[in-house]
Amino acid sequence: MTDRPNILLFFTDDQRSDTIGALGGPVLTPNLDRLCASGTTFTEACIMGGSRQAVCMPSRAMLHTGRSLYRIQGEGQTIPPDHAMLGESLRRAGYDTFGTGKWHNSTEPFVRSFSHGAEIYFGGMGDHWNVPVFQFDPSGRYEGHMPQTTDFRAQSVSRRRGDHVRPGVHSTELFCDAVIHFLRDRRPGDAPFFAYLSFLAPHDPRTMPPEFLEMYPPSEVELPPSFLPEHPFDNGELRVRDELLAGFPRGEDEVREHLAAYYAMISHVDAHVGRVLHQLERAGLAEDTVVVFAGDNGLAVGQHGLMGKQSLYEHSVGVPLIFAGPGVPEGERRQALACLTDIFPTLCELTGVETPGSVEAPSLAPCLADGNAAVRDHVLFAYRHFMRGVRDTAGNKLIETAAAGRRHTQLFDLADDPFETRDLSGDPARAEVLSGLRRELTSWRRDLGDDQEGQGAEFWPQMEWDR
Repeated sequence: MTDRPNILLFFTDDQRSDTIGALGGPVLTPNLDRLCASGTTFTEACIMGGSRQAVCMPSRAMLHTGRSLYRIQGEGQTIPPDHAMLGESLRRAGYDTFGTGKWHNSTEPFVRSFSHGAEIYFGGMGDHWNVPVFQFDPSGRYEGHMPQTTDFRAQSVSRRRGDHVRPGVHSTELFCDAVIHFLRDRRPGDAPFFAYLSFLAPHDPRTMPPEFLEMYPPSEVELPPSFLPEHPFDNGELRVRDELLAGFPRGEDEVREHLAAYYAMISHVDAHVGRVLHQLERAGLAEDTVVVFAGDNGLAVGQHGLMGKQSLYEHSVGVPLIFAGPGVPEGERRQALACLTDIFPTLCELTGVETPGSVEAPSLAPCLADGNAAVRDHVLFAYRHFMRGVRDTAGNKLIETAAAGRRHTQLFDLADDPFETRDLSGDPARAEVLSGLRRELTSWRRDLGDDQEGQGAEFWPQMEWDR
């Protein structure tokens, strides 16, 4: 054993929390199933949301800083020096830090975070078979890199920037190859490592080797209980890019085809995760490595009449989160409320690295040690300047939307209605629960700075609680 364990962090793009076979999901994921069996899964993990349509950008900034949504600068596009980063902190503690795959934040924080790297993609989305990537540049120049943008059309330009392309190699294989080569080069006596592998998949365009798509005949794919042809009201984002991937109203056959391709991409990711884990074992590193598997946000794919992640329903804010390795119980699950921000301090505690003072999130280590422990009573959600939400440990969840000149209140009981199909906000028996969640939601404005111009400042004047 090394003095400190290695860390291998897998991070997927647009993967819902209910897409792992071992957790009852409809997707074939034998390697993730084995990871669940060897570690601890947080079944109620989530993101806080996003302040832009590209939710994954602030989500990644929150992961790497351990800070909440309105405490990250520039909505995650830039990360200032006084926001300590996960890779940066491990690097200062003596770790070799390696990064590959999608970064989606500016180049400067990447340089702070990693001492090694390969096949680095600074864009947000693109063709999985022609990924313009950079090799690691210790100078941090990455010439030709374009600034990030929330304009999805502009990303068709940015995805052509890079110092090389390996045409015909899928992004998932490309990034896993990079980590496998890094692991092959490890030698006895090397410093402990932190390897960060960030996928582009299963983000659209949903393309993968055909044998994976053949695993999911669309006619055999079941629609979720929350499938709807149309969203019940205008939530302010019914025509954002993600929503234009399917027709209006949503057709059952078309959604089945989207789900089949979505599941196929996740199975493809799973197969390559297996390759990396096999190399970890082959190199004799598995027993000394903490493995984390997580995702940046979820995706609707037909639920509630939506296709994307620009909402606060569970399908959009729920993410997978698995820990395995030294100090982690095997084959266990935790229902404690967890956020992506918690990964940073949890890894610090598992490795004995001091958690920086700029990190706001709690460590999940108490929950790993005690199945009944909790680190928070509520989780708070936001999307841009017109959606806010909150849920408690009992599964009560409130979503408030102020869009298109109207207010909409939704209250769900996730314990009884996990797909959020029954709005209970008008039920007199739930009035006390509703008012309590509204108080928690209002406290967020004070405690977490949800009053910035262009974000919360526009939301709150419309949300005077009049019922």
